[in-house]
Amino acid sequence: MTAVRSVTPISVRYPEPNDNDAIRHLTLCRIEADDGTVGWGEAVTSWPDACRATEAMIDGIGAELVVGRDPLDNVDIWRSCRQRAWWYGNRGGISSFALSALDIALWDLRGRVLGVPVTELLGELCHESLPAIASTHPRDASLEVEADRHARYVNELGFKGCKLGLGKKGDARLGSEVERDVELIRLLRDRIGPDPMLMWDRGVNTLTWDFDFALGLTNALEEHGLTWIEEPFEPDEHDEFRRLKEGCSTLVGSGEREWNVEGYRDFIGAGVADVIGFDPGRAEGITGGRCVIELVEEAGIWFNAHAWSSAIVSAASLALSLTTPRVLVFELKAEENPMQHELVEEPIAATAGQVAPLPGPGLGIEVREEVVDRYRF
Repeated sequence: MTAVRSVTPISVRYPEPNDNDAIRHLTLCRIEADDGTVGWGEAVTSWPDACRATEAMIDGIGAELVVGRDPLDNVDIWRSCRQRAWWYGNRGGISSFALSALDIALWDLRGRVLGVPVTELLGELCHESLPAIASTHPRDASLEVEADRHARYVNELGFKGCKLGLGKKGDARLGSEVERDVELIRLLRDRIGPDPMLMWDRGVNTLTWDFDFALGLTNALEEHGLTWIEEPFEPDEHDEFRRLKEGCSTLVGSGEREWNVEGYRDFIGAGVADVIGFDPGRAEGITGGRCVIELVEEAGIWFNAHAWSSAIVSAASLALSLTTPRVLVFELKAEENPMQHELVEEPIAATAGQVAPLPGPGLGIEVREEVVDRYRF
């Protein structure tokens, strides 16, 4: 029997070109078996203090409940770790970061031990490939510059559309003036034509929308072919979500701020969103994602994996997305960046606007440990 020999959390700091070179932080998890096989996981911790707290939890939970276990029993290990993590926050928080990183690494390790992709372990593929959209944060004060930049992603790089995250670092000033947002989507539509998808994503850290603003913005953007509006309100503002759904024709997306399966069950059960965002690096890993997909499929709505992190979370998100019919697109960062293009031997990329399953064992990526060391903090 193969057994886990070590569990090592490693936090990294790096500049993100897709976010105006803002410094971002992640906590990776390296799990090694006694035969030398290594699996990698990740938590999207974002802040240095969250990284340190997550490291401590991974160390403690890993030493007690993961080391010595057979990685083929990864789901049972997830249940044990989840039960232990309850004491740190039974509705999520730092404990969910730790559980997510451990779970992703264990799925990767299990696939590598067996010599098969995680997608095969998760069940039958529902897609030969998924349409890729460029997921970006506008940063320039000039709407013409931003329209040109995003049009290049579609017209030159072949993406099937764009998702614009608002309210981030830079001078774009989007998400607070309806006329300015509408002008950008108008300019972008003029450049890319009517078919590519466009999504507008409220910057949840910096922007607050009341119902009247959200409805007015959504209705105005719909005239230029909006695919969905994302995170327009806070997660518990169910009445506002319902009223927006009744007042617009576009899809309403939300959910990426939930922490665990129970949170998603409550949110999906409220019937307030058409597209459910899920991040395996935040909400209990791949195992948590499988549970959320079951809820999404039962409700007949859409699953959208949040892949805006390193190639580890992207690979986990891709594996989940390919194994449910309730997926519309897959998000990729448009600009080359350290945690997608340096971290792994073969970056995840779209071909002719489509993202195919990764053929290698486990998550299908090969992490370059010298790069991990370079960005370690």
